[in-house]
Amino acid sequence: KVPTMKMLLLLALLSAALLASAAPPTCYLRVLSLSKEITESFKELQTSKTVDACVETLPRLYLDIHNYCVLAKLRDFVAYPGCDRVAEVNELKEKARSLYTILISYCRRDLVFLTDDCNALEIPISPPVEHS
Repeated sequence: KVPTMKMLLLLALLSAALLASAAPPTCYLRVLSLSKEITESFKELQTSKTVDACVETLPRLYLDIHNYCVLAKLRDFVAYPGCDRVAEVNELKEKARSLYTILISYCRRDLVFLTDDCNALEIPISPPVEHS
């Protein structure tokens, strides 16, 4: 009986470990990763040489999901009338619209905004430079 109990216990532990690794990301992690993805895509779009000149007129899109002003920033970006003919901009607007929807609908009760400093979303903070 002891080997059977050990086997059942081992099986239960393995099942629990598999279920834990297969769990969906939390709302916070999803919003965090999507905001980083959007910010990076925007940076790439701005530095691309093959994109239309209208990209230079787009509102800045630095996102910090801990800042309450991110909601207004996303609304403004999605509603911006320029660059409708550029596929990359339309894709970025769709991602921004998705993030906004997730923030106000699905994650509304899960998120805590730490600031409402709208100017902080205009000038991104550079990561610290590591000296070697």
